[in-house]
Amino acid sequence: MRKMNHRQLPAFALSIMKSLNLMIILYLTGITMHSLSGYIHEGSALYFVMKVKHIPVEPWKMPVLSIGMFLCLLLLFSIPCKHNIQLLCKAAVELSVAFVISLSLNFSYTGIVLLIIADTMSYFSNMKQRILLVASICMVYLLLDYDLLSVRYPIISIEDCWGYYNSHVQSVLLGIRNILDSLNTLVFIIYAIVLILTEMQEKERVLGLNEKLHMANEELREANLKLEEYARESEKAAETRERNRLAREIHDTLGHSLTGIITGIDACVMLMDIAPEATKEQLKAIADVARQGVKDVRRSVKALRPDTLETMDLKSALIQLLEETKRSTSVQIDYQIQAKLKDFNKDEEDIIYRIIQESITNAIRHGKAKKIWVQIEREYNILKIHVKDNGTGCSHIQKGFGLHHMKERLDMLNGTLSYHGEDGFTVDARIPIRWGTEGEND
Repeated sequence: MRKMNHRQLPAFALSIMKSLNLMIILYLTGITMHSLSGYIHEGSALYFVMKVKHIPVEPWKMPVLSIGMFLCLLLLFSIPCKHNIQLLCKAAVELSVAFVISLSLNFSYTGIVLLIIADTMSYFSNMKQRILLVASICMVYLLLDYDLLSVRYPIISIEDCWGYYNSHVQSVLLGIRNILDSLNTLVFIIYAIVLILTEMQEKERVLGLNEKLHMANEELREANLKLEEYARESEKAAETRERNRLAREIHDTLGHSLTGIITGIDACVMLMDIAPEATKEQLKAIADVARQGVKDVRRSVKALRPDTLETMDLKSALIQLLEETKRSTSVQIDYQIQAKLKDFNKDEEDIIYRIIQESITNAIRHGKAKKIWVQIEREYNILKIHVKDNGTGCSHIQKGFGLHHMKERLDMLNGTLSYHGEDGFTVDARIPIRWGTEGEND
């Protein structure tokens, strides 16, 4: 059996009152109709009329009128009211019906008014309005009292109606009536208490919800403040990353071009006297590198991407980089590109290109290398870049700007960087790739 919610208790108590009032009406009309019918069958109706000095209604009319009007009252209870004026009109009609029911019962029972009070109380949450309306209905309840009305109007009392029975039976019947009447009053009191307690609990629940809502709003406000702070920090971090990226790109572009130009000019100085024609060719190559460097600087400032990668694929761009470096610096570069350099996005292509460019630039600038070996191959889902030179090498490597940014770039691709300075300088980069697991060559 499902447990009843505390908010359902007032409605449950009100339904008990409705059932109890119907039971009382049936009891009073049944006993009264039986008593009046007994007078008629025994032939003592004239004695009864002379005693009460008033002709009662026909016995069958009492239950028809009282029960019919009670059903009308239940129908009125089911009509909802949204405004106070509607509620006042409804209460007035209900009181009129209650008056007819009490009249048909010779005002022997007026507890029906308590049922109207209980139904009306459920519509008001404002205590002042509720007290005012209940007080008005209670005044009507008092005016329907038999002892008060019998002073002015001829009314047959319930005791006279039930005079057909002997005194003992009559006492028992009246006692049952009083018990039912008192029970109705008790249920009404319980209903009023339950209704008030339920409303108090509901107010406490609403206050609790409002407090929780206030706390939630405070937490939301704090979360918004933290989110704004995080957004500011993220913006600063993005600015820092962009500055670093710009510094890397300019370093790579200018560094590579200037290294090639310086090395080429040094070669021209040595060749100028002994091979003027070769010197001219060398100077032309240096001029080409300088022009390409200017283009790359412009591209770096504009989009931070090598110009060659905008016009050709990654493999062709790398080959052009290596061949131009050979021509401008007279450094011998042997390269093998055994991996399929396709299906990379632009950021990945930029990073691969810059790593090879920086490795060659460092070999020429710092290692004074005369020969460089470059190998790019694929091992399952790893792209391997190997750059080695025959330069001076370095026994105690201090990670400078170039190596630092190579490491940063590889971190973006979850790659790794290793290097050593014995027997020249060697750089090994390993980059996870996304296009399959089987080795493929061009």
